[in-house]
Formats: sequence, C-alpha cells, structure tokens
Amino acid sequence: MLKINNISKRFSNVLAVKNLSFEVKQGEVVGVVGQNGAGKSTTFKMILNFISPDTGEITINSQKLKSKFLDNIGYLPEERGLYLDMTIKQQVLYFAQLHNYSKAKASRELPNWLEQLAVKGTERTLIKNLSKGNQQKVQLITTLIHKPKIVILDEPFSGLDPVNISLLIKVVKQLKEAGTAVIFSSHNMNNVTEVSDKVLMLVDGEQKIYGPINQIRSKFEKNKIYLEGIFNTLSSSDFPGVLNQKDDFPGKVLTFDSEENARKAIKIAKAEPSLTGYRLLEPTLDDIFRKIIKEGKMKNA
Repeated sequence: MLKINNISKRFSNVLAVKNLSFEVKQGEVVGVVGQNGAGKSTTFKMILNFISPDTGEITINSQKLKSKFLDNIGYLPEERGLYLDMTIKQQVLYFAQLHNYSKAKASRELPNWLEQLAVKGTERTLIKNLSKGNQQKVQLITTLIHKPKIVILDEPFSGLDPVNISLLIKVVKQLKEAGTAVIFSSHNMNNVTEVSDKVLMLVDGEQKIYGPINQIRSKFEKNKIYLEGIFNTLSSSDFPGVLNQKDDFPGKVLTFDSEENARKAIKIAKAEPSLTGYRLLEPTLDDIFRKIIKEGKMKNA
C-alpha cells in the first residue's frame, strides 16, 4: 500500500533522513523506533506531503504521493493540538469535514468512539475541561473518525497511563484487523513488540534494522538466561562471563558477555539441584537498540 523508496532529507548541514526504504502493507503495523532526532517525525512529514524528500520517492498503491491521497491518511502528531474552546463533538466533526467525511456519519459514530476509548466527558464537554489524557483520546478520535486507509501515530503512548495504553493497543489491533496500514513511533519497546508486525529502527536518520521482530531477534546473540530456585549455594562467580544480574521474581536474570558463556551457564544450572528453572532468553528490542547505539558510539569514538 505505502512504499518509501530511498528517500533522503537535508536541513542545512543536517542530513535528517538518509536513503530510507520501507513499506507498509494493508493490515500491517510497522513500529518505528529511535532516539530523539533520529528522523522519525521528518519521515512522517514527508509521507504526509508536508515536506518533500530531496531524493527518492513515496508511493501509495504504486502511485506517486499526491494531495488527493491525504483524505485516506489519519495523522496523530507528536505535538498535540486541539481547539480548547470547542466541544468534543465540534472538534471531531471539524476534522471529519476537513477530510471530506460525512458530518452525519461522524455524528452517529462519535458516541461509540467515546465509549470505546473511555473518554471522561460528553459530546458537549469543552476540550479545555478535559484532562490531558482525555484530550489525547479525543485527538485520536479526530485522527480515525474519517476511516483512513493509512494511519500514522507519532508517539501515541506518550503521557498515557497503563490502562489507557491498553485501550490504545486494542484500537491499533482493531485497525490492523480491518485492513488499515498503521505506522507508529514509540520509545516504549514493549508496546512496539506487542502490536508491530515489523520494526524499523533509525539512528541519526539512517535505517539500522527493518523487518519482522522474530527475524530481527534471530540475528543477535542470546546472552541472557533466567534462573529460578534456591541461590544460597550459588554466586555470580560460579558462572563465567557474567556482566550483571537482577531479580525477576521468582528468579533472577543473568547477563553474559557472550552467548557461548550464557549457554555454558545453562549447563551449570542444570547440574545444580537447587535450581528448578533455567532458560536462554531471546534478546528484547531494548537490548538490540542499546547494542546498536553502543556500537555506533564506539565506531565514532
């Protein structure tokens, strides 16, 4: 559906995005991760035609990006912005009309959205009288009210509590099931792991990894193990290559300097009758992200 082919964007002396290529298919969720300034928001703005790439091409259904496609895109910006003196209904209908969506349909569908997202207010509640979390939910409704085919969410989980994060994750999964193409950015790797089919990691505007999460994980060392049982007769020194350990009730997680030493530790654990559980852990997105950032710093040192 949406294809980004070798796009770059420079602002003065800063190359914000460098030769970036990826795609988002119908019913697919792509999570974009990276530090502040990595190029995530710039990429989104190019997809939205707010700014043009210096090189490369963006296509939707094999056609070059044009203004007429924008009514099929829903965008939640990182910097939230609503008209505070409007009511919820006025705000939502305003955005629906901007996308040439029927005002009557939006009016009928709004109550369901308010209920689904558990908005603490009625259609007549002024935006300024809502909490920040509920304002964010209303802005999400304005993003989705016109039933876009492509949805771009820039840091949608920012500022939400765990309950509301769960609500948003549920909405993203529903969009996926309905065949919507979803791109979102987040600093929370757990959220990215839970809802994404693919992950795109940017570092200083450059793509470092891209693909299905399990495929990405398979390319990195498994250097952590989980142990469970009685640890009175054991210490870290019993396991060669331990870098650190942390409690993870009811057991502990040990990190090693290599997968080889992690696997050796599993053999030691199996021979220790006081330990009742042990397993080699897959690297998390956090682990992978930290490793890539660390390697980049070492390379540039």
